Amino acid sequence: MGILSSIKDKIFGKAKVEPAKPVAAAPESAAPAAKAEAETPAPAVKAEPVDVEAIVEAAVKAKGVPSNWRVSIVDLLKALDLDSSLAARKELANELNYTGTDPDGSAEKNIWLHKQLMKTLAENGGKIPKELLS
Repeated sequence: MGILSSIKDKIFGKAKVEPAKPVAAAPESAAPAAKAEAETPAPAVKAEPVDVEAIVEAAVKAKGVPSNWRVSIVDLLKALDLDSSLAARKELANELNYTGTDPDGSAEKNIWLHKQLMKTLAENGGKIPKELLS
């Protein structure tokens, strides 16, 4: 499992939705309309966006350690109890298709990683404050 998958699991795994219960088949003696209705699958329920800010804030609060996760990829990874090492950030950059020329561990690359991660989480159902997407 990659770093990006681990991040998604930490964020979206905290907001698991109860799976839909299967519709029971109507008894054989039921009227044909009732039987047809019982065989119709329930409509899919669109999941509500996951409040990423609330999840990360709760993680930071539970740790009781100051965090600058809103701008720091290192602090964000630490808040989620994930590896924030240079090797982990290199892996994340590869997963997010980083094509820049900034050296490993540069401030510019770390800023790009944070912004791209926020964008990716938003594209996958995360509710992200607008200021973190710009």
